[in-house]
Amino acid sequence: MGFNRPSKIQEMALPMMLAYPPQNLIAQSQSGTGKTAAFVLAMLSRVNALELFPQCLCLAPTYELALQTGRVVERMGKFCVDVQVMYAIRGNQIPRGTDITKQIIIGTPGTVLDWCFKRKLIDLTKIRVFVLDEADVMIDTQGFSDQSIRIQRALPSECQMLLFSATFEDSVWKFAERIIPDPNVIKLRKEELTLNNIRQYYVLCGNRKDKYQALCNIYGGITIGQAIIFCQTRRNAKWLTVEMMQDGHQVSLLSGELTVDQRASIIQRFRDGKEKVLITTNVCARGIDVKQVTIVVNFDLPVNQSEEPDYETYLHRIGRTGRFGKKGLAFNMIEVDKLSLLMKIQDHFSK
Repeated sequence: MGFNRPSKIQEMALPMMLAYPPQNLIAQSQSGTGKTAAFVLAMLSRVNALELFPQCLCLAPTYELALQTGRVVERMGKFCVDVQVMYAIRGNQIPRGTDITKQIIIGTPGTVLDWCFKRKLIDLTKIRVFVLDEADVMIDTQGFSDQSIRIQRALPSECQMLLFSATFEDSVWKFAERIIPDPNVIKLRKEELTLNNIRQYYVLCGNRKDKYQALCNIYGGITIGQAIIFCQTRRNAKWLTVEMMQDGHQVSLLSGELTVDQRASIIQRFRDGKEKVLITTNVCARGIDVKQVTIVVNFDLPVNQSEEPDYETYLHRIGRTGRFGKKGLAFNMIEVDKLSLLMKIQDHFSK
């Protein structure tokens, strides 16, 4: 898979995750640092291929992330003969009473809960490894934290529990401590958070048209690799997509109203390099891993309901580039009256 040596998180976490008897872990880990490979190894190391029932359960906040994790399991587990993955996600309709023989289940909390308690497809008392990925997104999504806690409560005491999160604000920390008993903890210092390998720039603009002009200038100057452009609203994302297409650029639009299949197919096309530019709203800020992305553009800065900068989303967005320590570029298009937001982001990350 092209790993020559472990990344920092792998080096710290793997000895704990592979230890015997199993140990629980709460770990802070940015995207692009190899955490998926780490917890996938832990799952694969505990699976018995001869036993045909679910033994590992991984919860992810989105359909895309579940699929992406599943891909890693399939690649890493290529030589673990007869170990198979199943996706507990909306749209994967499994009839009641089906006998699930696959050992690793990856899914979103609502569907997993449904499979465990309503349809009785998964026997939680037989789960050996429980992974909760992107915990910070989980607790931001309506219902996900309660559902995750209900699932965790039904697990046996000897089940190994691993929780990962890119950021650890107090709410995430409280949730992590509720859900993971007696954990080992790996936390990053704040200065390690901003992904030092990504150079961040901003361009002052008067209005939307200006931003578009600036984008074209940048895009004309750096056509290497691929770019993801983030907009704050669906309306802006649509407008930008139309503008770029009219100017002859190969772009695709990923937004919340698409079906699961449409989203998967757009991401796959982007991964295959059929489109060089992906325009999206925050749907995509998390966990989408496309190695060739060299540029991230914030067409609009991420803000929360009270119009303050959303630091976590900013970090996740720019983290789409510079994967695994490669160099990346992030460009922020800023209206003059929004400059104070950018200064706050700069202060927050001391960058």
